[in-house]
Amino acid sequence: MSREVLLTGFGVRTAFGTGADPLREGVFDGRPAFAPITRFDTGPYRTGVAATGGGAAPLREVLAEVAGAAAGMAGLRTGAEAAVLVGTAGDFTGLTRFWRGTDAPGSAGPGPSAGATGAASARSVPEEAASVGPVSPGAASVGPGAVSAGAAPVETVPAWQAEALADALGLRGPRLAFTGACVASATAVAHACALIASGRADIAVCAGAYLVEEENLAKFGSGFALSGDGMMRPFCADRGGLLLGDGAAAVVLESAEGARRRGARALGALTGWGAASDAHHIARPHPEGAGLVAAARRALRRAGGPRIDYVNAHGTATTYNDPAETRGLRTLFGADADRVPVSSTKSTTGHLLEASGVVELVITLLALRDGVLPPTAGFTAPDPVCDLDYVPNRPHKADLRRALTVNAAFGGANTALILERA
Repeated sequence: MSREVLLTGFGVRTAFGTGADPLREGVFDGRPAFAPITRFDTGPYRTGVAATGGGAAPLREVLAEVAGAAAGMAGLRTGAEAAVLVGTAGDFTGLTRFWRGTDAPGSAGPGPSAGATGAASARSVPEEAASVGPVSPGAASVGPGAVSAGAAPVETVPAWQAEALADALGLRGPRLAFTGACVASATAVAHACALIASGRADIAVCAGAYLVEEENLAKFGSGFALSGDGMMRPFCADRGGLLLGDGAAAVVLESAEGARRRGARALGALTGWGAASDAHHIARPHPEGAGLVAAARRALRRAGGPRIDYVNAHGTATTYNDPAETRGLRTLFGADADRVPVSSTKSTTGHLLEASGVVELVITLLALRDGVLPPTAGFTAPDPVCDLDYVPNRPHKADLRRALTVNAAFGGANTALILERA
């Protein structure tokens, strides 16, 4: 019998600041956080604007900050048996320094406890653990002293982030890293839900983080995917592309039985989750949103009902995503499509890449708990092929009980999470 999955704690950090109140003052007020990037020279790149929070701390520190806040809110103590699942591509800052030859050999700093491995910890990892970054033969250990002269810093190995976070929190249990680009942290959440619902885990900490750096600014710029005027306008006729943003969040998920035993307070319930691939194109979604529809239908079947009161959309303000997502949502909801409000909070936070899924889950949780629809900021002229209610520019009060948050990634990957108000 499937067990109920509750959300009992969260921590979040974006360009607006740390915690829920900065999100309310930025995202829910429809105030974009985009500004000129100051943490590195943007001269060589097509766009020098992003939603950044000033200087960038190491990725491991940002993950530890938000996960510590989530664990504290949930009352999760050091030494607990809890899975740690992280959506991450590793630390691109270290990669950039490595390729430029500006890192001293072996300067990675201390790693997690000895015995950790680059792919995943040896601690009872389920067989269906998600894919992780490649590790060359003989370089599996990412503990102290594992970095050879001339090697890239160990922080760049995605699985190291999960190991370091679990050690920072003092948690025992499986440690998994997910590297599915823009669905990475949403996949981590879905996998944790499956572990808990099936009885293979009682508690899981799911986290994701991305900090704006040169590697991806260059890549998205070279692909002409970045907005040239310093704004993101999802679903608009004059949309010109996406902008990147800093983001990190963590949530504590646990079984209802376990939460009752611990006396933990439920903030929401994850009642549905799904993933699907449309395998249409390496960078473009299926034009009818086929992958999104398949993932969302799986989530709805788990949730046991079709009614959705709000959708936090992927909404990247790109040429192909927004019409495909609109068509997919129309297929999903049918005659109810015009009733369901949809917004892209990336219009304020920027695209958070690997962190998108978990940060937008926290935003969706706040929408349910506060009874407020976050707007699509910067909305101008509607696009005839994007014809849903996108909550333009201003927040709205609403009685929200169940919400859907969706994400998509290169290669046709799609995820869907359904969250219900506690």
